[in-house]
Amino acid sequence: MKDGMSMRVAVWAMTIGSLALAACSQGNGATGVGGVDAARIIAAAPAQWLSTGRTYDEQRFSPLTAINQDTIGRLGLDWFADLDTNRGQEATPLFIDGVLYVSTAWSMVKAYDARTGKLLWSFDPAVPRETLVKACCDAVNRGVAAWGNKIFVGTLDGRLIAIDRATGKAVWSVVTLDQSKNYTITGAPRVVNGMVIIGNGGAEFGARGYVAAYDADTGKERWRFYTVPAQPGTEKEPDYLKEAAATWHGEWWKQGGGGTVWDAMAYDPELDLLYIGVGNGSPWNQAYRSDGKGDNLYLSSIVAVHARTGQYAWHYQTTPGDSWDFTATQHIMLADLDIGGAKRKVLMQAPKNGFFYMLDRTNGKLLSAKNFVPVNWASGIDMTTGRPIENPQARYYRTGQPFIGSPGPTGAHSWHPMAFDPKSSLVFIPANLAAFPYIPEKGWKANKLGFNVGIDFAAAAMPADKATREAAMKATSGALIAWDPVAQKERWRVSYKGPWNGGLLATSGDLVFQGTATGEFNAYATRDGRKLWSFPAQTGIVAAPISYELDGQQYVAVMAGWGGVWALAPGILSDKSGPSRNISRLLVFKLDGKAALPAAPPLAKMPLDPPPSTANAAKIAAGGALFGRYCSVCHGDAAIGGSIVPDLRHSGMLNDADIWGQVVHDGALKDNGMVSFASILSAAEIEDIRAYVIHRANEDKILESAHAD
Repeated sequence: MKDGMSMRVAVWAMTIGSLALAACSQGNGATGVGGVDAARIIAAAPAQWLSTGRTYDEQRFSPLTAINQDTIGRLGLDWFADLDTNRGQEATPLFIDGVLYVSTAWSMVKAYDARTGKLLWSFDPAVPRETLVKACCDAVNRGVAAWGNKIFVGTLDGRLIAIDRATGKAVWSVVTLDQSKNYTITGAPRVVNGMVIIGNGGAEFGARGYVAAYDADTGKERWRFYTVPAQPGTEKEPDYLKEAAATWHGEWWKQGGGGTVWDAMAYDPELDLLYIGVGNGSPWNQAYRSDGKGDNLYLSSIVAVHARTGQYAWHYQTTPGDSWDFTATQHIMLADLDIGGAKRKVLMQAPKNGFFYMLDRTNGKLLSAKNFVPVNWASGIDMTTGRPIENPQARYYRTGQPFIGSPGPTGAHSWHPMAFDPKSSLVFIPANLAAFPYIPEKGWKANKLGFNVGIDFAAAAMPADKATREAAMKATSGALIAWDPVAQKERWRVSYKGPWNGGLLATSGDLVFQGTATGEFNAYATRDGRKLWSFPAQTGIVAAPISYELDGQQYVAVMAGWGGVWALAPGILSDKSGPSRNISRLLVFKLDGKAALPAAPPLAKMPLDPPPSTANAAKIAAGGALFGRYCSVCHGDAAIGGSIVPDLRHSGMLNDADIWGQVVHDGALKDNGMVSFASILSAAEIEDIRAYVIHRANEDKILESAHAD
């Protein structure tokens, strides 16, 4: 065990060192009540918020001005609504004609009177809780779409449901994916040309990505666009997939290839082009996915498709041959900018890989690409070829050595929406500064449960070493970055204690709103980042706010509720911003609001009191390998749980092998999302995992005792 721990200390020392080195380097907008259509979304009346990004260009900019730098000090809570779920809340609300529509965790949808906060209706699609094992990153949902008099939601188990806006009753429901496979939906749909567009997730488990369009009136599928080719000879494929097939090798189709379209979309009505962000490979490790070679189109790409037909238009690949979970599914926004004396139609994205890209959205030509955080997997982007200038050490499967990647799979920017202020031409980016040790897993084989990524999470686990942990915590942080896309440089920055801070809203009142992992909801000055206002939300905020106007008053609304992958997987780093509980609420603010939240419940830190660790080193090591592969993504790196699911080091089940087996082997808690693992783990292996968790709890108890002394 000492040798294994020494290796992990060395790996994390490299991780910390790489981060330290890198750190050096208008109007009232009144509208009539009625159905939502393209004309209303394009007109973008300032009072309304009709689509998840407010407008088809996804700028997340409100033209309202009543709440501004002179009045922000009067902003107060007007009303709030407690939600009936304690998982992460990632949704952007919609405001349509006096009503707020929100989705919550587990794909539930609610409608509130936007004046009073009265619940008008609540819709529960009854997602089977065992679906959670197919979700990489919590039971979240990022929002709904509207068209006509319907609200549309994609559910975690893969359905697309149309809901009557007035009654909250389902109008139609279609299954959009093969529910026998490890697909999920967490993203917000968009509606274009009377078609509801939705993608899916699942590339960490084994999936072939696609996005599809469904008739808003009937739910009938109108077109489907695959992002990776099928097994040769099994399908009649269009030319764009035939061209893509030449960039793949081996038997990629066995795990689907990946490339899921799980979040970002934008639409240009004039060009009738729909822009989609494509995800990572399945598995991450390209050696297992594609014999370690090829660009693997259209992974990690921005792809334009003709919205009416779903036919391919153009693509730009941000990370050829992705092997680091560097998705291009992050927020895509459109703008018309003056560049070199000419007005250009541009597309902007800050994907996980750490570079900020600006493309000509008419043809996909790369206009600029600069890193917005320190990166070490590439030294830059070759503007002639459009390809990254890679660090050869980054291809860990070729070297056989750990690569301490900065950024890591959390991404320099994850799903949290950016915002664009057309007045200042600044883009606001919720950035993460966190590295990760990519260690290739020897002899990896896919399995039906758990992550299938080809990375050895057990070897990368945080060691029980005080100095290593403190250094890792110090090297991990977050930031709000104001980025000038034309000058390709940072204009100002707000530094945060930790990553995983909320999405952004920019307003014509020269304000930028953002929630934080520490539980604050803040307003900053657009031009220089000065903090002008703050509200204690009692829980981490990861969602993006909106602003709307009703009865001549401007409001700001945001979903609050800590969650997502950072609240689950990173172990001790989950609490970098401080222990954050989940208190799920919808918060609504206006000038001179007088409401107050109830007192926050105490957050007690329970001492570790595990049974003695009596297993031998081989049994503990075997359990650690299994825990890293199958358990750590939910229960935390090195068995250090976040605040969303139980921290197993504190579990009473550690004292009873039979009860432990009833849960892990028999699935006694499947209705809570903890399914049976009997199909892939034997009773002896499940007992090995218990031995490992007991061992880890005892290690940390010793560390805590030493710290207390």
